Amino acid sequence: MSMNLLTFRIVRNAQFYKMTEPINFIPMTIKVYGADWCSDCRIAKNFIKSKGIEFEYIDIMDDGQAIAFVEQANNGRRVIPTLVIDGIIHTNPGINGLMKILAE
Repeated sequence: MSMNLLTFRIVRNAQFYKMTEPINFIPMTIKVYGADWCSDCRIAKNFIKSKGIEFEYIDIMDDGQAIAFVEQANNGRRVIPTLVIDGIIHTNPGINGLMKILAE
């Protein structure tokens, strides 16, 4: 028969502080280059939305400059979704990759 022992630490004289000034929070900037027909793009957009993070979606099918950017970022290939997060390009990172990127 095994026993689970719980240990407790009693903290005395703990002090709690209320913040009186806001933290200087700089939100990340996110651009998602994709296409409406792309399932990976929809998954990435929905994941970012589910986290309550604002982002800009750019449909490359309607924007020649966006196509050129995606091709330049991916050595001439049209790989979507291509995300630009705080100036760093991420090519089709997948959900696990996106979770790691957003956690940083």
